[in-house]
Amino acid sequence: MALAGSGAADAETRQRGAEGAEHCLIMGAAAVRLQRRMSRALEGRRIVITRAREQAAELARALEAHGAAVVLAPVIRIEPLPQLGPLRAALAGLSAYRWVVFTSQNAVQIVFDRLLAWGLGPRSFANTAVAAIGSATGDALTQRGVVPALVPDEFVGEALAEALGARGGLAGSRVLVPSAQDARDALAAGLRARGAMVEVVPVYRTVPTATDLSALAVELREGRIDAVTFTSSSAVRCFVDLVGRNAATSGRFVVAVIGPVTAGTARDLGLSDVLEAQPHTVPGLVDALLRRFA
Repeated sequence: MALAGSGAADAETRQRGAEGAEHCLIMGAAAVRLQRRMSRALEGRRIVITRAREQAAELARALEAHGAAVVLAPVIRIEPLPQLGPLRAALAGLSAYRWVVFTSQNAVQIVFDRLLAWGLGPRSFANTAVAAIGSATGDALTQRGVVPALVPDEFVGEALAEALGARGGLAGSRVLVPSAQDARDALAAGLRARGAMVEVVPVYRTVPTATDLSALAVELREGRIDAVTFTSSSAVRCFVDLVGRNAATSGRFVVAVIGPVTAGTARDLGLSDVLEAQPHTVPGLVDALLRRFA
């Protein structure tokens, strides 16, 4: 039975006769069977998402697509700081900066929300280069009309500082970093070590939720949770506080983290069986879980 189609490749298949068409059908069936097996690789696995509720959808959809039973347990929420005068002043004089560096999607959202509220827009970045710490942050910028000039290969502050330095001498260059209130100092320290004049402007804070996770703590201790996912160090700390150290360090579940900084925090707090995403993205996190449980 010949495959339907009108392109050149289809015509070539029909000319080869039944043998060629039959071969294509066999390969297609095998591919479909393989795809179905792969798509349910997490069937029956109960996986906890600790991200802020408004940011959990992408990871939840990806896990559910592979058959996982997702347990939403947001342990943090993102709050814009009430006083953003320093940010407004920096954005009004953006052309004075050589680089604006975004270290999270949260910073992108808050900065661009304020740009609109203050009557500014993406054109404000026309004369200033923009860098993003990772591909997700870069995508968030691109969706808002600003394509980052630099995204490092490794999505951590140290790698971003090194990549910026490799773009040319930073001595005397002004660099603006809109950040979390409790952000790591690695990026700013790395840039200052290369001679840059860094202005870190906190624009949001991560705060614990008031969620009652006592029932989840019981499930963790009883081994009824297969994995808990973390995309930030603050989420790890808040999770331990909310479920209690005994449940968090029971060792009865996989600790799936998005990158090395979060992994270090998890280990420092006594969590075991830490699985790190490669690359340090949400899809990388899902792939790591697929490899573990396949």
